[in-house]
Amino acid sequence: MPLVIIIIIVIAFIIIGSLRQINEYERGVRFRFGRFDKIMNPGLNLVLPIIHSFKKVDIRTKAVDVPAQDAITADNVSIKINAVLYYKIFDASKAIIAVENFQFAVAQLAQTTMRNAVGAVTLDELLGSRDKISDQICSIVDEATDPWGIKIENVELKDVSLPEEMQRVIAKVAEAEREKNAVIMKSVGEVESAENLAKAATIMGSTPGALHLRTLSTLNDLSSDQSNTIIFAIPIEVLEAFKGHPDMVSNVINKVKKD
Repeated sequence: MPLVIIIIIVIAFIIIGSLRQINEYERGVRFRFGRFDKIMNPGLNLVLPIIHSFKKVDIRTKAVDVPAQDAITADNVSIKINAVLYYKIFDASKAIIAVENFQFAVAQLAQTTMRNAVGAVTLDELLGSRDKISDQICSIVDEATDPWGIKIENVELKDVSLPEEMQRVIAKVAEAEREKNAVIMKSVGEVESAENLAKAATIMGSTPGALHLRTLSTLNDLSSDQSNTIIFAIPIEVLEAFKGHPDMVSNVINKVKKD
């Protein structure tokens, strides 16, 4: 009887010592005599000594900081580019069985794919279409890591470093582009101004008394000027009113001299 109790106690200790806890964010890959047995879900799981072995796999989303890589664009510009990659394990058994070190493998694959993707586009396309290139890298890496039970959720290009001489060239191009836009805007403004002046002249010429009102308005503006010398251009239409009346012109001139 005591032997039976001892055996029971030993078995109980073995069972208790064989219990392994799997957290909610983990999965356990259990092997039986070296062969894949099953995926252990969160909670307490039995792992018998000698018979079983297991490995925990964290299934939370992970971020991989892809270090800066030297690359050459399609138009032969040397740059440095880095990125951040987010991935998640959807099949823990594949992540353990299909690849030796999935973290290292994902990082190396991301570096290689990033260099290849950058080498297939020009510098302008890289700077102007980062989102498109990021999606392309994400798609390629995701397809390659699918047999490993890994899902690539997102890839973001963080920084594109250009040589100093290339930065100066780009700055000159941007400055020339701004000057071109300024000249275009100025010429558009002059065209609109000329069109409005032409419309105003047409309206004044076709409306009796409009030019006279405009002249009076100009004189009113001049009256507030404190300058000693004022040059006022008399419209031709006013001078034409004196045609055939030389006495009237003489009277106006004499009046001005007296004043």
